[in-house]
Amino acid sequence: MNHPAPLADSDFEDRFLIVGQTPIRFMLAGYARDAVGFSVRLGTAETQFMTTLLGVDADKGRLYFDYSGSPEMNRLALSADHLVFAGRPEGIHVQFQTPAPVEARFDGGRAFSVPLPRQVLRLQRRESFRIDLPQARPVQLSASLPGGGTLSLPLHDLSVAGLGLTAGVLPETLLEDVVLARGRFLLPDEVQPTLVDLRIRHLTEQTARNGQRHWRIGCAFVDLPVAEEHRLQRYIVRIEHERRELLG
Repeated sequence: MNHPAPLADSDFEDRFLIVGQTPIRFMLAGYARDAVGFSVRLGTAETQFMTTLLGVDADKGRLYFDYSGSPEMNRLALSADHLVFAGRPEGIHVQFQTPAPVEARFDGGRAFSVPLPRQVLRLQRRESFRIDLPQARPVQLSASLPGGGTLSLPLHDLSVAGLGLTAGVLPETLLEDVVLARGRFLLPDEVQPTLVDLRIRHLTEQTARNGQRHWRIGCAFVDLPVAEEHRLQRYIVRIEHERRELLG
């Protein structure tokens, strides 16, 4: 299982990063007030647990969050190299990294405490953080069509919200709002396929420069598992980083 990559300044465009103790403090305090759930990964291990942010101490620069229900998980958290928090408040991907926690008290109960993070990744418009996939080595989606049969089409682009497909001819059963079940595709350099359900959002006919007509099919992920979202996010970040390096 892949997990969200540790944050690095070079990995994200500035508009996706929240920096400065004041805005970070207010943001995390708001998530605590709304009892937003976050997954917490323990260092580079595959171990993670769900938690809720409890509050922020502005004077001490500390963030408090809830214990796991597992004593063993709590013990592992205290000895982790670092923690990676990931959540989706109001459907927006939020991620940040902190050092290992220490035991603390919050409102009379047991809690974990960590320093406020230096930066927080907040993808304000998930759809805008989209990459075009290389067409020389196309990524192929395979999914079940309504009423039977299998759809097999190349991906044109990809985000953590959905993907775009290209088709020369549309199957008759492929209509807007139709759900494609049990979809799967294998990203370059990955060994495990990504498994998704997709809802058709739009079907757009286009004409290429050579006069050839084709269709662009916009799809949104349906209840994408957190583990798959983390894997897609990690891949997108890597490709964006490589693209910027090539552009200098």
